[in-house]
Amino acid sequence: MVEIVGVGFMKAGKTYYFDPKGIKFELGDMVIVETARGLELAHILIPNKMIPEDELVAPLKAVERKASDEDLRKYRENLGKRDDAMRVCAEKIAKHGLEMKLIDVEFMIDGSKIVFYFSADGRVDFRELAKDLAGHFRNRIELRQIGVRDEAKMLGGIGICGRPLCCSKWLHDFHPVSIKMAKQQNLSLNPTKISGTCGRLMCCLNFEDKTYRELRKGMPKDNERVETPDGLAKVVNVDYFNGKINTRGIEIDPETGEEIFSQEIKSFTKDEIKRRSKKGKRANDNEDAELIEDAELRALEEMMSDF
Repeated sequence: MVEIVGVGFMKAGKTYYFDPKGIKFELGDMVIVETARGLELAHILIPNKMIPEDELVAPLKAVERKASDEDLRKYRENLGKRDDAMRVCAEKIAKHGLEMKLIDVEFMIDGSKIVFYFSADGRVDFRELAKDLAGHFRNRIELRQIGVRDEAKMLGGIGICGRPLCCSKWLHDFHPVSIKMAKQQNLSLNPTKISGTCGRLMCCLNFEDKTYRELRKGMPKDNERVETPDGLAKVVNVDYFNGKINTRGIEIDPETGEEIFSQEIKSFTKDEIKRRSKKGKRANDNEDAELIEDAELRALEEMMSDF
């Protein structure tokens, strides 16, 4: 077992493990830790805790110290310089004619570096801009390009649900979200209705995906033919939360062999129906329809990546 503390560097940021070096920390304590970017101010998210050594993916770095009054004063001083640094950088971006959107600026607590965060549609050659900024601030400059989801996380905002963005409040990590999740939840596939403020698929589509996958197990799909206590029927829709399968009875016209659908809709449970085995032309038609649907969903997902 190894003793660790979990620290965070920003609101709703990811939790990182550090070695407390035997010092007792409380939730919310401000600490100074060393990262790849230098010394940074962080806060304790997980107090001292023992975890199995196999849960660690790399050797732990140690917490340097608890943040002093001087560290906090320096941090507030850096925050006071943020607006001026943003203004200067924005002016120089315009001067160099670069297609980039400035998002935020961060001063390292030890004054070793200034990091500017920006978003852009593609790669940006910012070498001349970095030289210009270094000459102005007399400091090391790092320009870091971030994605639109990280941009939304930094800036915050209100989602279509009327609540603050999950990513800016509590969501630590971004997980893959697919258009198929919206399809399985019977949501509109209109990109404007299932996209977040960042323009990408809403993260909350992922929250209920596991529940829907469990509810869909053994359930037929819409338009599938099933055997019911009343005979052959076509699935109209499935009410997953109530476990009901709504169907229309099917009769075969003896002269034409065509299917005639009943106007009455009957509901059955999963245990009351029997799914037909995938044989013959009907099965091939269903499989072809599924392949076409998957291709259409992939095409829509690719389109939304540029939305």
